[in-house]
Amino acid sequence: MSTVRARAAAKINLHLGVGATRDDGYHQLCTVYQAISLYDHVAATPGDSWRVATRAEPYVDRSAVPGVGDNIVTKAGALLAGLHDVEPRADVLVEKAIPVGGGLAGGSADAAAALVALDQLWDLQTPRAELMGLAVQLGSDVPFALLGGTGHGTSHGEVVEPVPDSGEWWWVVVPQRDGLPTPAVYRHFDDMVPHAGTPASADGLIAALATGDPRELAAALHNDLQRPAFDLRPELRSLISLGESEGALRGLVSGSGPTCVFLCEDEAHADTVADGLRYTGQVTALTATGPAPGPAVDPG
Repeated sequence: MSTVRARAAAKINLHLGVGATRDDGYHQLCTVYQAISLYDHVAATPGDSWRVATRAEPYVDRSAVPGVGDNIVTKAGALLAGLHDVEPRADVLVEKAIPVGGGLAGGSADAAAALVALDQLWDLQTPRAELMGLAVQLGSDVPFALLGGTGHGTSHGEVVEPVPDSGEWWWVVVPQRDGLPTPAVYRHFDDMVPHAGTPASADGLIAALATGDPRELAAALHNDLQRPAFDLRPELRSLISLGESEGALRGLVSGSGPTCVFLCEDEAHADTVADGLRYTGQVTALTATGPAPGPAVDPG
């Protein structure tokens, strides 16, 4: 079989309610994910051993991508091969446009795309439910990355149910060259909110999605990790203010940051906001739309 190439969509959190730390060390979460049209690609080719290489867009810190042994794509390949008792042999190329350590779950998206691409490359025909079981083992964001679209996540984010979403939502995505480690943001949240209880409900956000109105959605966006992210990286607060001054309906830190996203009325409005941000000469501004589908093999 020739090369199998699968697309991996970035995710943003439209709602991220963070609760108390559980006995297993994870925080209780209530979140609404949305996959957006900012994509990595994972290409898998038959090989006589296991190899992973990476290419990256200029704004992506390629040095932050883990080495072959620690790479989540390697872990995905090993789990899939182990499920079927086959040798994990492939040459894998990860083409990265999703920032590393940016709060967009690029690694999780790559893992999900790797599961799909390798399953076809090795002709395993794994049932979707079994792929989802592997995704849960790989990390909290991987099940949603496999699902795509818009989803409601609970537990520590890995229990995901699809959310009906017929809207077309336009975003400006502003990545940062330097990442912000997720554990550090959660630790700072614990310092700032030492008595966190039940995470904030996502009912209002889900109701806003149902309206299809970007202004309703803008008013409902919520991220409990934004304040600790601002405290660790004060320039993010200034960036949010800048994007909103350029006309965005609302700016939000994506997940644990430091990537910031800005909701716009439509495609033309997103282009205008992105152009305004680029004009400052300080940022990379990308436009994307959501919800985007989960990983699928590219035809041809």
